[in-house]
Amino acid sequence: MKLVLATQNKDKVREIKNFLSGLKIQILTVDMFKRNLTLKETGKTLEENAQQKARQIYRLTKLPVLADDSGLEVDYIKGKPGVRSSRFAGEKATYLDNNLKLLKLLQDVPSRQRKARFRCVMALKLSEKKVKLLEGKISGYIATERKGKSGFGYDPVFYIPRLKKTFAQLSLKQKNQISHRSKALEKVKKYLQSLPIRK
Repeated sequence: MKLVLATQNKDKVREIKNFLSGLKIQILTVDMFKRNLTLKETGKTLEENAQQKARQIYRLTKLPVLADDSGLEVDYIKGKPGVRSSRFAGEKATYLDNNLKLLKLLQDVPSRQRKARFRCVMALKLSEKKVKLLEGKISGYIATERKGKSGFGYDPVFYIPRLKKTFAQLSLKQKNQISHRSKALEKVKKYLQSLPIRK
């Protein structure tokens, strides 16, 4: 079975490939079909964006597609950045830009009010008509400063109390055992394994 990942984020591709490596699936990327493609993300929710990307790439490739949209939801700022997580500090914002904006907004906010969660919604499109949505999430807190050099996105500021580390202080193996994306991917993996074997 071939599966196209509907993302141009190389960090996401690396995590997803690593997680699904045990399946008998040939994982393909969007760049193999069309370079410099702009994936549409105009939805108001993670669910809408994931489905939008899955449908766009399915129309392009006519192959099974896995798309995801992930967001960081911070209680103190009413669930923001949420669906705009990658563009929180502007349309061309870097990971650092987004981290610094978040830290500035939470400056002097006490730790008990810094609760946050990462959510990942996966859209698995295997046919023209059907899209399967699967979600994973993990709760934590926003740190007062960036820590760690692994991971990407908001990983340096997302703190897991029970581990006493940010996501960016974990190895990829450690992160893939607990992250929102790994929880969603575990559901994707089980769903794919439940399907009849295609010959």
